[in-house]
Amino acid sequence: MVQNVNKVATSVQLRFNVRRCAALSPEVKLRLARLAGSKMTADGALLIEARRFRTQEQNRLDALQRLVALIQKALIEPKRRKEVVLCAGPGRARDKSHRSKIKQLRQGDGWEDE
Repeated sequence: MVQNVNKVATSVQLRFNVRRCAALSPEVKLRLARLAGSKMTADGALLIEARRFRTQEQNRLDALQRLVALIQKALIEPKRRKEVVLCAGPGRARDKSHRSKIKQLRQGDGWEDE
């Protein structure tokens, strides 16, 4: 008895040339390249392989949906981080001297000879 396993090639490769796409701005292309990572080829094409499903049509849809999701994610501009400036604060020196006195009192038996 022969099983029909691995007899039909249903995997799909989707290629999308990011560099030639006029609809995307250069910033979006750069973010898309970063998001794609190793899926980007040297000539600027995005390569998505889909082989999750048993039919080629489902794999085509899956690859297309993954491409759309990647592009939508790249379209979102990341928020700029605000630089936080830490200040010493008005009571910091007072707190340090207070802590120092407390620690000095802990040394020995805690009673000072007069």
